[in-house]
Amino acid sequence: MSTNSDLVARTLRSVWHPGTQMKLHERLPMVAVARGKGAWLYDFEGRRYLDAISSWWVNLFGHANARINAAIIDQLERLEHVILAGFTHEPAVALSERLSAATGGRLGHCFFASDGSSAVEIALKMSHHVWRNRGQPGKSRFAYLTGAYHGETTGALSVGDVALFRDAYAPLLRSGFPVPSPDWRRAESGEPALDFAKRCAEALEQALREHHREIAALIVEPLVQCANGMGMYDPAYLRLARAVCDRYQVHLIADEIAVGFGRTGTFLACEQAGILPDLLCLSKGITGGYLPLSVVLSSEAIYEAFYDEDVSRGFLHSHSYTGNPLACAAALATLSIFEEDSVIEANRDRAARIDELARPIAAHPRVRNFRRTGMIWAFEVEAAEPLFARRFSAAALERELLLRPIGNTVYFMPPYVIDDEQAALLTGSTVELLGRVPSWLRRTPAQASS
Repeated sequence: MSTNSDLVARTLRSVWHPGTQMKLHERLPMVAVARGKGAWLYDFEGRRYLDAISSWWVNLFGHANARINAAIIDQLERLEHVILAGFTHEPAVALSERLSAATGGRLGHCFFASDGSSAVEIALKMSHHVWRNRGQPGKSRFAYLTGAYHGETTGALSVGDVALFRDAYAPLLRSGFPVPSPDWRRAESGEPALDFAKRCAEALEQALREHHREIAALIVEPLVQCANGMGMYDPAYLRLARAVCDRYQVHLIADEIAVGFGRTGTFLACEQAGILPDLLCLSKGITGGYLPLSVVLSSEAIYEAFYDEDVSRGFLHSHSYTGNPLACAAALATLSIFEEDSVIEANRDRAARIDELARPIAAHPRVRNFRRTGMIWAFEVEAAEPLFARRFSAAALERELLLRPIGNTVYFMPPYVIDDEQAALLTGSTVELLGRVPSWLRRTPAQASS
């Protein structure tokens, strides 16, 4: 049987971990996970960690969820996988129907892939190809928000604006049109979020007015720019952006990979603005955190632009595991839990209770910009980078918390099964951690690097 130390030693010899400078693990211990149950992860020695970030924002209904387990096992007995080109199967069809129904049938066709970056690549390619099929091949560039993050493949990086991920690969990327983010942290002192959103929409209109002949689409993360330190903004921006895109014949792509499936307080974040995009990207929570799956839902107009006898006018994009039946079965079980457990309504009550528990965090003298959208909480801590995030994360593990700050932004994105006792642990231990920040800042550089 594996032990914590044995598994960590083996992983350091053989696994290249994502989002990680591997040399840091010479000093920063890696956590071995033996099993999970509900909101908890457990190591081989029985220590537990509250998964307060939903395992990178994917786990909605807890680890080892009985209903999702059963759905996967049932599907496993019948069909594990089949090519989706020229063949079809019930899980992919049923999932497409139910996802379309979530948009009122207005986004009616689903194109499947395996991860969020792939979904973004698909949406970008679809948008350009539509304009090409319509005789406007010059519309091949994209507008995106400053601070945006849409994934780490080259197309997705081209519409991203996080220097840490983008700069090393800049020679590989196509240029686009960054437009001001409505993230209210960027607003003038005393400027309401709504007014700032309107001001940013005016800047968007100016950019599209000047460059719409080159721009295929605007891509946005609705309501919350997660990798940009959980930047949150007023839904009015989405309404105004939808109108501006329509005015200048530019597609609107909504990247709801991280913010869909109830994370912002509605099933889809765009619902809060009363709009739908031309292309909708979904992933992460789609399978409840079980299996890789992503999907792009398209408007009928975009689908029809590819519907032709000429093969070259079709969308000839593919992935080997497109529409995998096991992943689709997990996704269908996830949707059933939303319906059967009235999850959106229950989360409103759950969020209100966590808000109350979090009052001491919001009032802490080192905390700035305490904010919440749906089931996402975030705040900045007055502390130096880059040591803050690593120290905070390590200290959180000592208190049974899995937290992974983004720079000096601490955020909570817990699974929807977090209970009151667990929420009290999360908020109470966070207050204790904030009390340790001054001692970190007094350490010398030599001590800090130890």
